[in-house]
Amino acid sequence: MTVALETVHGAPAHRRRRIPANVRSMLMALAGTAVVWQIVGGLKLVADGAFPSLSGIATQFWRDRADYPQHVLATVQAAGIGFVIGVTIAVLAGYASVAWPLFERLIRGVGVTLFAVPLIALVPVLILALDGTKPRIVLAALAVYYPTMVATVVGLRDVDARLPDVVRACGGNDASVMRWVRLRSSLPSIMAGLRIAAPAALLGAILAEFGGGVRWGLGSYLLASLGSARPERLWGIGLVATVIAASAYGLFSLLGTRFTRTNVSATVVAQATPALLGDARRRPLQQRVLLSLTSIGIVLALWATTLRLLGTSPIVARSPLSVFRYLTTGDGAAAARHTLLAALRQTVPVALLGLAAGLIAALLFAVLLQLRRELAHAVLPLALVTQTMPLAALTPIIVLVFGRGIFASVMVCVAVTFFPSFVIIAQALTNTSPSAGDVVRSYGGQEVAILRFVGLPAAIPALLTAARLATPRALLGVMIAEYLATGRGLGFLLSQSRGLLDYGMIWSVAAVSVLVAIVLTQLVGLLERRFQSYAGA
Repeated sequence: MTVALETVHGAPAHRRRRIPANVRSMLMALAGTAVVWQIVGGLKLVADGAFPSLSGIATQFWRDRADYPQHVLATVQAAGIGFVIGVTIAVLAGYASVAWPLFERLIRGVGVTLFAVPLIALVPVLILALDGTKPRIVLAALAVYYPTMVATVVGLRDVDARLPDVVRACGGNDASVMRWVRLRSSLPSIMAGLRIAAPAALLGAILAEFGGGVRWGLGSYLLASLGSARPERLWGIGLVATVIAASAYGLFSLLGTRFTRTNVSATVVAQATPALLGDARRRPLQQRVLLSLTSIGIVLALWATTLRLLGTSPIVARSPLSVFRYLTTGDGAAAARHTLLAALRQTVPVALLGLAAGLIAALLFAVLLQLRRELAHAVLPLALVTQTMPLAALTPIIVLVFGRGIFASVMVCVAVTFFPSFVIIAQALTNTSPSAGDVVRSYGGQEVAILRFVGLPAAIPALLTAARLATPRALLGVMIAEYLATGRGLGFLLSQSRGLLDYGMIWSVAAVSVLVAIVLTQLVGLLERRFQSYAGA
């Protein structure tokens, strides 16, 4: 009996599965965050109760529990349909881009436009052109297109160069290479893209519910609750949206793991990931200009053709030519330009300020992660919440806590640009050359010196890449804050024009917002390429 007891009690000591240190730190950080949240919210230490306690949020959620099923169902259903449509189009476009390079060059403008477009700018436009739940579905589809298409292109291209040669040596052609090598190798990348696309679809659906006149939907519920003086309800809606987005992300993470295990890529040593939407070879200036003009022409043609196919009244749905005339030769064109430029001068500086603040916060947090990992784990849960919570649900909460001024818009920008930028910068710091670090240590340098002389200089390209990817998100964040609360800038002008039925201004704001986002993104991209060329030289 003694031996048996020793076996029963002793064996688990060797077999006991311990919780990994990083998971344990994360759980402790979550528990600590919950305790601090409860204390701060219970004592109403922030904005006189605008930051409620967890128990207060839970109590309000229980009171509102009958409201959520129909709102959640309406939003998730529209987001799901849009997700399927957007993903299907994106995968087919990615496939065609790799199979026919000319096709890729021609639709590059479409991809850049959909990457840079502030989705909130399209909400009034879609509501004017479409009815029912169609705006939600279309905006969800547009939100998922770019990340899925890029993931497909990268996955199809990023294969070992020797494998296509093997297929061709066995008598295969390009179609065989696509079937047996590229499609199989692309599954992990596509699934990674779907992890990003699923929460994006939810964001698109919620945004389309702002001012859409629909009865059911989390966006409608959120908008109706803004004036109810119940911050607990706003937080409850935001957390429900966060759970849905996180669940969608987790679902595709699980499916991605399953696919990558059952469809093992045959890639041995993959090539470097190609430049997104195009290779890095330099073409003659005339050819690049011609391709750029063709891409712009395709975008404008799609705009005009879509309106014609929908059969919407030209008074409501404005074509590119009509918008141009509204701002140049139409009655009141000078006043319209003045109003538009005034709003633009209010929005762009705030977006750039928020972008800079988000990048600085991401850089500091990435450095903190390198020096003090235990402190980083304590802050990471809050960062994950702000990343997972759809921007449309996060913005009213930030406005509620920080007020309706510029600071609130900057905080929205920080919230939406911080985490993606942090991931890129932290990865660059982690990949710092070990040999370069050893050189610094040989001269007596510590971790701070390695970061100063090796890590931070090597992370500058990653910082510029993060800036390019975060620029459209910063503009989107500012415009949502303006649309909902601040009463200034392009977002407010968009909302105001919709109330006044000024269709020309609605379409003009949408077009100018897209144009500004593209220009800012391209300028940051140009700076990034210049630095890479300088560093390479």
